[in-house]
This record gives sequence, C-alpha cells and structure tokens, in this order.
Amino acid sequence: MFKKILIANRGEIACRVIKTAHKMGIKTVAVYSEADAGALHVEMADEAVLIGPAASAQSYLSIEKILNAAIQTKAEAVHPGYGFLSEREAFAQALAKAGIAFIGPNVHAIAAMGDKIESKKLAAKAKVSTVPGYIGEIHDLREAARIAGEIGYPVMVKASAGGGGKGLRVVWSEGELAQAIQSSQNEAKASFGDDRLFIEKYITEPRHIEIQVLGDKHGNVIHLAERECSIQRRHQKVIEEAPSPFLDEKTRAAMGAQAVALAKAVKYESAGTVEFIVDKSRNFYFLEMNTRLQVEHPVTELITGFDLVEQMIRVAAGEKLTIKQDDVKLKGWAVESRIYAEDPYRNFLPSIGRLVRYRPPAEGHHSGRTVRNDTGVFEGAEISMFYDPMIAKLCTHAPTREAAIDHMADALDQFYIEGIQHNIPFLSAVMGHPRFRAGKLSTNFIAEEFKEGFHGADLTGELKDRMAAVAVFMHLREEERRRKISGQMDGHAPVEKDWTVTLNRADVFSAKTMTEGRDVVAVRLGEGRQSSRMIEVESTWKPGEPVFLGEVGAASVAMQVCRKFDMWRIVHQGATALVNVRRPRVAALSLHMLFKPPADTSKLLLCPMPGLVVSISAQVGQEVKVGEVLAVVEAMKMENVLRAERDGVIKRIAAKPGDSLPVDAVILEYE
Repeated sequence: MFKKILIANRGEIACRVIKTAHKMGIKTVAVYSEADAGALHVEMADEAVLIGPAASAQSYLSIEKILNAAIQTKAEAVHPGYGFLSEREAFAQALAKAGIAFIGPNVHAIAAMGDKIESKKLAAKAKVSTVPGYIGEIHDLREAARIAGEIGYPVMVKASAGGGGKGLRVVWSEGELAQAIQSSQNEAKASFGDDRLFIEKYITEPRHIEIQVLGDKHGNVIHLAERECSIQRRHQKVIEEAPSPFLDEKTRAAMGAQAVALAKAVKYESAGTVEFIVDKSRNFYFLEMNTRLQVEHPVTELITGFDLVEQMIRVAAGEKLTIKQDDVKLKGWAVESRIYAEDPYRNFLPSIGRLVRYRPPAEGHHSGRTVRNDTGVFEGAEISMFYDPMIAKLCTHAPTREAAIDHMADALDQFYIEGIQHNIPFLSAVMGHPRFRAGKLSTNFIAEEFKEGFHGADLTGELKDRMAAVAVFMHLREEERRRKISGQMDGHAPVEKDWTVTLNRADVFSAKTMTEGRDVVAVRLGEGRQSSRMIEVESTWKPGEPVFLGEVGAASVAMQVCRKFDMWRIVHQGATALVNVRRPRVAALSLHMLFKPPADTSKLLLCPMPGLVVSISAQVGQEVKVGEVLAVVEAMKMENVLRAERDGVIKRIAAKPGDSLPVDAVILEYE
C-alpha cells in the first residue's frame, strides 16, 4: 500500500480523498493555486505545494507543475479527483513515465472512453445501445448544419472532452446553431483545452441514469447499481439519488450488464461511470463513460456501504477487488443536493464573495437516518470566480425514498449560509414539489416546472400559520431579553397579549398569546371560533440564533431566521416571508407609511453576475429585437449569453470585451 499520495485537485473532492487516505493511514499532499492558499484542503493535507496563479490553465491544469510537486514530495501515487486533469490521457502517461501510480484507469481506457466521439464508436462496436447521431468530429458551421438537418432538430452540440455540462448546448432550430457552436467551443477550450465538438439527437422526456462500475488490474469488473441524475439545470446535475425510482430489476440488470461489458472491453480498472439516457419506455442509450470518480458518488456509497475512494486506492496499488457482484446489496435510499454559490432568484447566476456564516447541519447517523456533508469550504472562506461554484454536497440516507427526501428537506432548512447567494431555497422547493416526490422525473424537470424562473416556493396556508406563530414566539423571546436588560425581574409576564402579524405586506393575522412558558408559547391565530387556529410553539431558540429549531403544532421544523430592521426574514421549505409582529395600534399606524418602490432599470442591460465580458454584439444606434444576443459574460468557467428582453435602440455602450465587471454593472443602455 502507498505511504503517501498527492491529490491533484481542490475543493470538496480534495478534502474527500484526504479523509479516506488518512483513514487508511496514508499521508497526503495537497496542491494549490495562489487563490487557494487558505483553502480547507490545504489545511487538511499533511503537506501542500503552491503550483501557480489562480487561473486553472496555470495551476490545476498544468501537468508539469503537478508532476514536479509529486516528485518533490516523493508521492508514490496521484489521485486526480474529478474535472481538471482527471480524464487527461497525457497526465496519466506523464505519471507513468515518472514511475508514479495514477489512482484511476489505465491510459488505454482513458483514451478510449475519455473522448466522447471515440467512446461512441467503441460502444457501437461492442453492441451497446447508443443515441442516434453523427459519430465524428464536426469541422465547421456548414457541416454542422447539414448533420443537424439530417438528424432532425432538436440536437445536442457537445464537447468531445470533459463533462459537467460545459461545452454542451441543446439546439432547437438552425438559427441557434452558430451561437451554440461558438459558446460550446469557447467553454470546452477554456475548461479542457480541447474544442472538438460532435452532434447527436436530443431525446425528449429523457432521464439521466448512470451505472457505477468498479474494476481491478486482474480483469474483475462489477457494477454498484445506478444513480438517478435527472434533476439538471443547463445540463449540470443539481440533485441525485440512488437507486432510481424509475428502474425495475430487469432494466437495472440489463443496464448493469452493458456497463460491465463496456468496461471489460477497455480492460477498465478503478471506479468509473457509464452514463445512459433513458426514455419514458425504459429504452436506454449509452451517453458517455466518465473514467473517474463522479461528483455524486456519495449516494452510491450510502446505499451500498462501500468507500469508492478506498477501492480506487487499493486497485491502484494492485490489489484484487474483494467485492463480488453478489455482495452488492442496496440498502435504503440516498439523496444528494449540490449546494451552489448562485442566486436562484436571478436565473441562478453565479455569486462570489466571503462566506460570512457557514453552518451546515450536523453530520451523523440517528434513528436509521444519516446526514453527510462533503465540503471544501469553511466559515470565512472566499468563493472565487475562478472555479466551479459548488460549496458542498449535502446527502441524506433513510430506509425509504420518502423518508430520505423528508430528511433532506429538514437538513436544507438547517443549512445556514450568509455572505453570498446560494441555491438552498430552490433545493428545498424541489424537495416539496409533488412531481419530484412522485418520482416523475426528466432532465427537463426544472425547465418545465420553473418556466418563469424561481421566485420561491408557494406560501401555503399551513406555512403562513407556522411562520406567523414562530414569529410571535421569537418576538416574545426578544421582549423577554429586553426586559432583562432593563433590570426587570425574571418571570414578569408582558402586559400585551394581542398582536398583529403581517406577512410580505399582504397577509394580516390577528394573534393572541394564550399561554407562555420558558420554552413553550401557545398562539391563537385569527378571530372567532370558526376561523381561529391554536398553534403551540416549543423551542429553546434564543435571540441571535440564525436557525430556529423546534416543534410547531405537531411538526418538528427548522427555519432560517434573521432580523431585518423591524421585521423577521423567515425561510422555510423554499418559501421566504418578511414578517412583522406589532401591537395592533402600531400595526394600524404603519399602514400610513409610504412604500418606496425600487428604481426603474428597464432601459439598462446590467451585468447579472461578477464576470469577464467576452463579447458585445450591439452598437450605439442599433435597433434590436427581443431575443437578440447583446453580450456574452463568462463567470466560473461558464459563458452566459445575455439577450435583449425588449425591443429598442441602443443609446450607450458602457463596457467592452475584456472588462471585469461587478454584479449589476451597466453594460449598455436603451434610448
């Protein structure tokens, strides 16, 4: 077994590999860019080596620098994680030449399956079901238009190298093809150093289901069942689960057999994933093979009990698999939510800045349920514009799918982040969505269910009652604290029992506190016997705590709470409310206060996220129509195409290609 390994990656996956290596008694070496000098993986490793500037091309994508770090620290093996150099044939070759083990598949497998074009050819030769399309590289727009016309729209333009949704565009008509090719090539070149593209048919109502395979250097290959990865946005996975709620045993066995056959055809060793597109009739088609550890591997670990990183290390050291196919038994259900630094209320645009508060839910196993949080950040860390915006992968495991989803919803409500925008409210809303809970999924789920974007989960009557009751409870606890500050005796009951509760300036409740104890408050909402509701709130919450945990009625709840001037901002199950608790007289007087509307920015194109201006397509005096491309802004390795949201004439251009803009900076102005 190795005594020391180097992790050629950053963030949560580097931390994940370090944990298993330390569990196995193996020393670790971290590499880091100048932007990551204070990163968590650097702190966790036994040694750390600076490999260059923030830009990936000069640090994490530099084979020479990482190889030198491995030689310098006398590391016997390198784990590449995912992304960066994990599927780069040249990297594995360079390590082999230096006598350093690669904790991943052999060079032949990387070459055969890491290239999507070649892998499709090999899969077709091995009689694996493949998506209809053109198996070959496209060279120019004219050829692409001809191929797309022959296949029939919609089609997918895809980068031959890499993954993670980068370099991938769905094209619905010929008019979208040129921009799709340009953006796909730019992203692919920036992320993988390879801008080759191919085209295949886009299957409607598809599910994305993948099979985890595991092989050794002795010809043994098994599969560890499937993961459902259909909840995607811009072809990037957001929520994964294992097993799939859609597959039956017959389809699972067939997909597993094809995945193993494909792996054996390339003499695959280490952990890998064979991805399939599955249609509504359970017909499945090979999509690609990822010759690395997947981001979503924790859900497989939770339902099988096997540590995939440990298996990868043991295989790389030459050990035989000790797991047989019959040993793979699925236990319970696991769900993973990817916590991203992005603003779901602004079309999921990237968000950067400092994690002023970072309080994930407690990890552990209790009453048959598990919470696991794979992360690479800490409170006070900086979310950089240079790398992927993932903050953490929150996972839950329970005996049933419904229980795992409920446990995830509760864990998300407890996950408190401040300082940047994040997608936790959106993830919470999905957990409560009837279609998701019913397992009726497709890769179009987000586009179909959130057509107008995400504006928060609906505030149902039950949620309003809960929030109102909790707001009264917290208001009373603050009143109690104020009384102590003024020197009043403990236990002195407030004279005021009647309150007016207002939610989002719209819903008004009359509330009366019926009983009040140290940790319990009974609140009657509404007036009259027919319409009033008695809700008992029990909690040990204290003023200043950002998460409210307690019993509300008959339910255990978690809510994120903070003071905003004279109101509470409460987030629960993806819904957000601004709640005022006032004495009735004060509430009546507040109705006379003027409301200041936000400034009119309808004539401005604002930069939606901090990023680099790639191009500006408009000119002063130009007449533009809705849908026309105005500018392209790059952030976190993704190109964002900004289109006109209204007809008009361009009055002023305020930015130029190459400018690094903050969020809401003016790019151009209409007349």
